[in-house]
Amino acid sequence: MAIRQEAIKTIREICQRNKDLPSPLMVILEAVQREYGYIPLEAQEIISEEIGVPVSEIYGVVTFYNFFSLTPKGKYVIGVCLGTACYVKNSQAVLDKFEELLHIKEGETTEDGLFTIEALRCIGACALAPAVSINGKVHPMCTVDKVDGIINEYRALEMGE
Repeated sequence: MAIRQEAIKTIREICQRNKDLPSPLMVILEAVQREYGYIPLEAQEIISEEIGVPVSEIYGVVTFYNFFSLTPKGKYVIGVCLGTACYVKNSQAVLDKFEELLHIKEGETTEDGLFTIEALRCIGACALAPAVSINGKVHPMCTVDKVDGIINEYRALEMGE
């Protein structure tokens, strides 16, 4: 899918605004991610042209840091903590249940663009283990039995209920 001309212009403007900073790449990537929700290869090629950094280096940065994404994320990003405190309290089973009910794997997005599932290493909510974060809202002491209700809560938001 090709980037629209309007997006190309915006990416070039982001680059021009930030290219004279001491280390502009991270700032530019963060701005593009914030603007579009992900950083496709075409955007990386534009950034490369604008600031003279090889696409291979840009791709390496985008794939190294987990807060950057090569694909669009869902409206609701479900982060299941797999840090030690959560893991020992069965967070892997919670992640598995989200995958089962949404029919996607970790790192994927539902066809309707509503949900993305991510496995997180620690969200700093160890006392609330196992914890799930959805767009920054922490769902504490999440069990397999609560997963369906959580999904339905966000689906209801979409229906305006």
